[in-house]
Amino acid sequence: MIKILQVRNVDSFVESRRQKTSVKDRKIVQSILDDVRNNGDVAVKKYEQKFNGRKTTSLRVSEKEIKEAKLGYREGGSSIELASILLNIVQLRIREKLDKITVQTPAWAAKQIQLSYIPIPSVGCYIPGGKARYPSSAIMSIKTASLAGVKRIVAVSPPGLDGKIDPMTIRVAKDCGVTEIYKVGGAQAIGALAYGTKSIPKVDKIVGPGGKFVSIAKAIVSEQTSIDMIAGPTELGILADTTADPELVALDLISQAEHSNDTMCFVITTSKTMAKQIQKSLEKLIPDVERSAIVKQSISKNGFIAVCRNQNEMIDLANKIAPEHMELMVKNAKRLSKKITGPGLVLIGNNTPSSASDYLLGTNHILPTNGFGRTRGGLSVLDFLKLQVVAEAKKSYLDRISDDLKTLTDAEGLPNHYKAVERRLK
Repeated sequence: MIKILQVRNVDSFVESRRQKTSVKDRKIVQSILDDVRNNGDVAVKKYEQKFNGRKTTSLRVSEKEIKEAKLGYREGGSSIELASILLNIVQLRIREKLDKITVQTPAWAAKQIQLSYIPIPSVGCYIPGGKARYPSSAIMSIKTASLAGVKRIVAVSPPGLDGKIDPMTIRVAKDCGVTEIYKVGGAQAIGALAYGTKSIPKVDKIVGPGGKFVSIAKAIVSEQTSIDMIAGPTELGILADTTADPELVALDLISQAEHSNDTMCFVITTSKTMAKQIQKSLEKLIPDVERSAIVKQSISKNGFIAVCRNQNEMIDLANKIAPEHMELMVKNAKRLSKKITGPGLVLIGNNTPSSASDYLLGTNHILPTNGFGRTRGGLSVLDFLKLQVVAEAKKSYLDRISDDLKTLTDAEGLPNHYKAVERRLK
C-alpha cells in the first residue's frame, strides 16, 4: 500500500519524490495551446468534444442558465455563505493594510514617490469540474478577485456529461462577483484565456487550481500571460511523532488522496513504530471508504512515509519538499511551526485538518504545489493587485544628483543616460 522509506540524504530524497512533467504530456499540452491560439473557438470546441464526449454549441453560460441555476439550486446555501464570510474577514484585512502604505522622503530631495495598489483589469479563474464539482474553489478565486476590486472576472469550468456546469458552481460564482462564465476546461480553457478567442476575450492574469494538463498549460502561457502559481494536484504532508493518533493521520491522508490519483500525500516521522501503525491504519480504512479506488491508487503511486533520523532532519525535509499543506501532528506543534517555512499552508495541532482548511478556516485553499511554497503562500488579494509607483522630481533634485549620476553611468558604460539629465540642467 503506502511505502515506508528511510531518509538518508534530504536533497536526493526530495528530488526522487518530486513529481515531474513528462515530455509527452508537455508536447500534448503545447499542441492544444497552439491549436487554440491559431483556431480559437473551433479548436476549443473540438477539444471539449474530444475530452468530454459532447458537442458544444455555445461556450458562454447564458443569463437564462445562470437564472435557472440560482433559482433551482439552493443546496448548501448557508454553509457556502459562511465560507465566503470567513474568507472575506481575512482578505479585507489584508486589503486594508495595503491601503495604508506610504513612503516618506526627506524634504531636501525635492521629489515625490507615491505607491498605491491598483486592481488588475481582468482575470480568468479556473474552477475544476466535470466529474466532480468545486464551488468552494469559485469562492477562493472569484471572491478574492472581487474583494481586490477587479472589474472583469471570468470563470471557466469543464462541463459534465450533460454539457452543463454544475448549477451550484454557477450560483456561487455569480454571488461572488463573476462577470462571465464559460463551459470549457482543461488546457484549451487556459489557452482561450491567455490568447483570446471570438467567444472568450483574453485576460490579464489566470488563477486557480487544476490537474496536470491545466498546470502545464499555465506554465507554458506564463511566457505572455501572468499566472498566480503552479496549483496542481493536491499535496499533503504530515509531521507525526509518537504522540500522534495513527488513525487520524490515515484519515487526513485519505481526505486529500480522494481528489485524484495524481495527489501526493505523505508523512514525515522519526518513529518506525508510528510509520508502521499509520501503514496498518491505511490498509484497514481504505477498502471501506468512498472513492476507495482513487484513494488506493493515489496512496500506492505517490504516497510515502519518510522516516528521518531526528527532528532537525524532519524540519529540513518538510521545508525542502514544501508541500501544498503541511499538518503538524506533533508535541509542541506551535513552537515547531516557527521553523516550518517551506509549505504553502501550515496547520498546527491535531484539530486543524487540511480538509477543514479547504472550506471553513478562512484560509484560501488555492495553494502552491511542486515546491513553490518555498517562495509564496496561498492566493490572496495581493495576486489581483499591481503595485503602482508614480515618481516626480524637480530640476533642483536633478542638479543635486548630477555628479553621482555621471559616476554611475560612466561606470556602467551608458553615457547617454547622463546626457539626458545634463541637457535639462543647461
